[in-house]
Amino acid sequence: MAKKSAKSAKSARGAKAAKSARLRRSTPSAKSTRGASKKSAKGAKKKSSGRRPNAAFMAPVTPSAALAEVVGAQPLPRTEITKRLWAYIKKNGLQDQKNKRMIKADAALKTVFGGKNQVNMFEMTSLVNKQVK
Repeated sequence: MAKKSAKSAKSARGAKAAKSARLRRSTPSAKSTRGASKKSAKGAKKKSSGRRPNAAFMAPVTPSAALAEVVGAQPLPRTEITKRLWAYIKKNGLQDQKNKRMIKADAALKTVFGGKNQVNMFEMTSLVNKQVK
């Protein structure tokens, strides 16, 4: 009988541990709520991660004549050129429906892509970088 009571005590402890684990997952801990109230009480002081954006991405570059048909002729940062290029691709439905990584070229993009009918989105970035000064 001692063996049975040891087993039942062990299973009771296991059930209790499982229940406490479920409660810990479902309710926020006192630590997280306590720390948040202290930070908000002190003010809106943000913690700096030490990471700064690369200035090279924000430097304006001039697109070539072929690329200017798609994104415009004025100097733009590389990030803005990429945004406008993707907006053009989505607006004209140039992304392959089955394989979304492939971009189909229309007349304007074919000159940017070096005459290729279809390019991979990763290859597209290298081809566009050749089109900026």
